[in-house]
Amino acid sequence: MTGLRAYLGIALALVMVLAGQALAVARTAPDAAGQIEICTGSGPVMVMVDANGEPTGATHICPECALALFQAIISSDGPVLPRRVSWFLAQATEFEQHILTVSALAPRARAPPVAT
Repeated sequence: MTGLRAYLGIALALVMVLAGQALAVARTAPDAAGQIEICTGSGPVMVMVDANGEPTGATHICPECALALFQAIISSDGPVLPRRVSWFLAQATEFEQHILTVSALAPRARAPPVAT
């Protein structure tokens, strides 16, 4: 058991050294001028580009779409769709037609307004 503990400690120290070196290189790397999102057959990918539009590094999965990808992998069921509540047959409806007639009003003359 003590041998396993020693190897585990050495492995963790080695991981910390390598991770520290990678972080130091990433900190001193020049910033990208922008990002381009490319939708590929395997999913959306982000590419860092410089001022001329040339890629500056490796591509990585788009962080905005990564959560949806993880949800699709975790969820074994398909999307939950609302169920139909009931079906009923359409029935013909009969309408009654009522024709209303308006009696013609007799024309009435009116005098002009009275001026005072």
